[in-house]
Amino acid sequence: MSDSAGRLEFSLIERSGRELNKENVSVEAASVNSKLDGDEALKLVGTERTAEFSSEYNFALRKKLDRTIPPLCAAVYFTQYLDKTSLNYASIMGLPITGQKYNLVSMAFYIGYLVWEFPTVYISQKLRVAKYLGFNILAWGAVLMLHAVGTSFPAFFVLRVLLGMLESCVAPILIQIVTMFYKKDEQGSRISWFYVMNGLTHIFGGFLAYGVSFYDGDLIAPFKIIYILLGGLAIVVGICVLVWLPDSPIHAKFLTEEERIAVLERVRDDQGGTLNKTLKRRQVIEALTDVRTWLVVLSTMLCSLPNGGISNFSNKIVKGFGYTSKETLILSTPYGVFAALMTIFVGWYSDKKGERMVPIIFAILPTIFGAAILIGLNDSGNKGALLFGSYLIGTFGSALAVIYAYNASNTSGHTKKSTVNAMTMATFSIGNIAGSEIFQAKDAPSYIPGKVAVMVIFCVQIGVTFILRWMNIRLNQKKRVALDAEIAKKGWTDADVQKERDRHAFMDLTDLENPYFMYTP
Repeated sequence: MSDSAGRLEFSLIERSGRELNKENVSVEAASVNSKLDGDEALKLVGTERTAEFSSEYNFALRKKLDRTIPPLCAAVYFTQYLDKTSLNYASIMGLPITGQKYNLVSMAFYIGYLVWEFPTVYISQKLRVAKYLGFNILAWGAVLMLHAVGTSFPAFFVLRVLLGMLESCVAPILIQIVTMFYKKDEQGSRISWFYVMNGLTHIFGGFLAYGVSFYDGDLIAPFKIIYILLGGLAIVVGICVLVWLPDSPIHAKFLTEEERIAVLERVRDDQGGTLNKTLKRRQVIEALTDVRTWLVVLSTMLCSLPNGGISNFSNKIVKGFGYTSKETLILSTPYGVFAALMTIFVGWYSDKKGERMVPIIFAILPTIFGAAILIGLNDSGNKGALLFGSYLIGTFGSALAVIYAYNASNTSGHTKKSTVNAMTMATFSIGNIAGSEIFQAKDAPSYIPGKVAVMVIFCVQIGVTFILRWMNIRLNQKKRVALDAEIAKKGWTDADVQKERDRHAFMDLTDLENPYFMYTP
């Protein structure tokens, strides 16, 4: 079907579809006894599919989405990770906070992150999510610039707590936006497109810090320049988000009404829903009683513990090989290249193969090998091999990107999704708080106990990953058996089944309630 034909079909049925969409839609799901408030999408497309669009039309629409949403999400994540790890650069550029106090200010960011994670996720559910995100970015840009003023330990600690609170909304909101605009087999790669910024920031930040390190004036300390520059960058990104990032397909001003409907029809079959501003207690309870939620939480913890140490001590580890501060800044940049390449690969693989757990194994195996190299060759004096080992360690970060994609593809019901995302990110902060103590000052410069801990943690992660994958496969099998029995009982045709699938798509049902929701293992 050509684009013109697709538009003609749309125009012929748009009027009747709108009449249906104006009604307050409330349906009774087969798996629950009470009436449920549906997604906001029902206001535009209703419970039945009212328009069909050609593959060419949808391809062009996806390209249009790709020109707006992933670049803005990437800019946000680039800014956030650069701001979060600014302490890593400041640590070797004259920051007057050292020893155990440095560990505490490293921890402070994640204390703020943890304290504010659940409140910020539920606040964002009630508000326009992109606007809420934009204002948070503006605020943390200002807080980051204040790091150049308050350089005492108490002031730095408080500022890091505030920074963590303001940045805690980022990942849940970006994941939510991706799930609203993209199909399941597109989500992993799109999440990797913004998560890859974690690796690229190591390159950009390393070169930026390297350039600033040549400043030898007395007017301002080099580490203060870093905070002023990064804070200013955050403010610019915050303004861009407020102006251009859409809150949902319903509010996407860069799309026509026809294109907004097409976006919703693209994601209808995934049964993941879009946006619902009602906080539903039963969905919170389901999230808390779903065993898979706690396995995701455990996976996040196992990835976050090493992250808390490595993100703040990687430069110290490289410097411990015998390099100067300037050499360390420039030699640390390939770490970001390895991290970025692995993130792109696992994102592509997870969508191409319809897998979420196997790519996690790909991400953490090089980290295990890298840690083994750093331990085994610690006293060898082979700087090249040690540097290579330190670069391999950086691949584990992409495992978190896959966990985010797992949540996006395997959780339905807006409140449940918000709760699982909040639990994941709260665990991320707890893991980083504990992880900041993995590398102790007394173990410098080799930090052997910390490197051993990294190896052990990721070996455990491999086992948890396979258990979670097996559980999702089993759930899909049970759902298919139950659905086949229902089809046989009611004598449904394929058209009847598709009609039921369409009807369930935007009911704001959870993944366990919706018989048509299938998991990505």
